[in-house]
Amino acid sequence: MNAIDQTRRMLSLVTYLRERPGARVEDVARAFGITEDELISDLDVLPMCGTSFRGGDLLDIDTDGDRIWWRNPGALSAEAAAPLRISADEATALLVAARAVATLPGLRESDRQALLRATAKVETAAGEAAGPSNRLSVTFESEGGVFADVDRAISERRRLWIKYYSPARDEVTEREIDPIRLVSVGHTYVEAWCRRSEARRTFRLDRVAEIKVLDEPSAPPEIELRDLSQALVQPAAEDPEVVIEVGPGGRWVAEYYPHDSAEELGDGGLRITLRTPEPASLRRLALRLGRDGRIVAPKELADSARHAAREALAAYDGYDAADVSDDRRERP
Repeated sequence: MNAIDQTRRMLSLVTYLRERPGARVEDVARAFGITEDELISDLDVLPMCGTSFRGGDLLDIDTDGDRIWWRNPGALSAEAAAPLRISADEATALLVAARAVATLPGLRESDRQALLRATAKVETAAGEAAGPSNRLSVTFESEGGVFADVDRAISERRRLWIKYYSPARDEVTEREIDPIRLVSVGHTYVEAWCRRSEARRTFRLDRVAEIKVLDEPSAPPEIELRDLSQALVQPAAEDPEVVIEVGPGGRWVAEYYPHDSAEELGDGGLRITLRTPEPASLRRLALRLGRDGRIVAPKELADSARHAAREALAAYDGYDAADVSDDRRERP
């Protein structure tokens, strides 16, 4: 589900619910071809939407998990009956945003032309109120172009070629991926089937160095979509187990990384057990922790982390890398 499809769905949802007071959650979800969790997520957003640019009455929609009620459908009818009037600040915000979106690389030409026609109509209707917008402009960072290409590929069901930087391995790789959906969890990601690794992977858009929409059709295998609302990293039971011990200054690891257990240690630290599909990526965590933590198991990963720490320390003149020991008070 891409951003445009989700917006269309939520707009349709408003009309659907207005005509069906007390609709059952399972019936609405089935009508829109989504899961009940996805529907509840939409319902959490709708009450934040108003019936006017200036705020107006918010949509008073709620659910008990079984049925859905719209408490103030009359408010929308009243607003819809009134002629639309747009203030200078609203005209400026709308026109500047529309012009910026029209410059996005990867935007389908038909969509671009439709947007430009709509923008011209708003300018005419706004009259003098549209004047300030001519003195402002907005440009998108490179991620905006990547987003547009991914969104286009999802919409047109086409494969993508990307050049991607992986900080865990500190390398840039070229991949062909079949995009599945865009996800926002702190940053914006594309969840896709990676043809290089033959597995589902998630790529952060601001780490995509280059991107091309290919002529080949996108054909990801049928896979169950995960609920990513709580965390992007969701370890599986079969992933390798890693044990990390941290001092008081490293307790944040238990808050940041999903883990199986976190046992208290006598000095105020924690012994954290977690799972990850790429244990080697935790070497960077060990280096970041410094004396506040160390990898305990598996032994191969612990040895690798200590070796990386010694190499880093050896880069400093006059420091004996052999001083790195296994004692918890002398962590790498």
